[in-house]
Amino acid sequence: MSTPIGLFSYDLPEHFIAQSSVEPRDHSKLMILDRITGEIRHTRFDAILDELVAGDVLVFNTSKVFKARLLKEGVEVFILRIKDGEVEALIKPGRKFKPGDTISLYGHDFLIATMLQLGIVTLRTNMTAPEMHAFCDEHGQIPTPPYVSSSIKDPSQYQTVYAKQVGSVAAPTAGFHFTEELLEKIKAKSVQIEHVILHVGIGTFRPVKTETLEEHEMHSEWVSLSSKTAERLNTAKREGRRVIAVGTTTTRVLEGIVATQGMLSGYEGEINIFITPGFEFKVIDGLITNFHLPKSTLLVLVSAFSTREHILHAYEEAKENGYRFFSFGDAMFIR
Repeated sequence: MSTPIGLFSYDLPEHFIAQSSVEPRDHSKLMILDRITGEIRHTRFDAILDELVAGDVLVFNTSKVFKARLLKEGVEVFILRIKDGEVEALIKPGRKFKPGDTISLYGHDFLIATMLQLGIVTLRTNMTAPEMHAFCDEHGQIPTPPYVSSSIKDPSQYQTVYAKQVGSVAAPTAGFHFTEELLEKIKAKSVQIEHVILHVGIGTFRPVKTETLEEHEMHSEWVSLSSKTAERLNTAKREGRRVIAVGTTTTRVLEGIVATQGMLSGYEGEINIFITPGFEFKVIDGLITNFHLPKSTLLVLVSAFSTREHILHAYEEAKENGYRFFSFGDAMFIR
């Protein structure tokens, strides 16, 4: 039986879309949602400290955004993934290019090698991966979402305070709400901190354009979970302690590895998972997340963790209480 994507839609007037983070970041609003009963409470994000107990495990995605958008003479090359001698990218206007064509950007030539699925192309280059990252840092722009009206001059505005490994084309924005001071208070409460990596690619932010969930094609993203981290998380689960994912990207790492490997174990490679209602969560017991776009895979994911009815009701209550939506917006703790 197919599931219409229209079931995961809601109306959002433009003034609810946040254009920047509040300062300090941990002063954003926080909605606490009981995923079973649908009960809602409202507080400020730094009060997340009161919702955590000793032994809880918070899992963060430490991927860092790079300047993935390259613009030159009416052509936009949006770099999605970088390897030695090769990148995957979206090109606009795409119709004017075909395999065998060369795109010149800032003194470097990129050969269009192949056209992949979802409008993605493979570009050949003589640069290594580190050289290509340096090239993007010099010439590129931070790829802010289309609903953010102004460009970001300070790259740190679109990074989490704990970002380390470069590789994402969009930020894991649930982590925006954490400050260094709040993290220290959380650690002092004997909450266990763990890290994973998911380099955010097109799979995270590409909208669902099909009529049903079943028709939507996800794009894989690169993830990493160390064996030691997996072992500590498995220990926490055996001991009945809560594992709380900070963000949908962290959720997809943990649940995606179990879904593909059959267990939570060390893993490095591609994960392609579309979490929809009916999915059986094996790892996470709580989720800290933002308020997501209508008809998005992320809205579908949080609906799977709670229910569609609870989530859409919570979104309506968020609007009634002046919450800010999307990447720079306020937060929800689904528990």
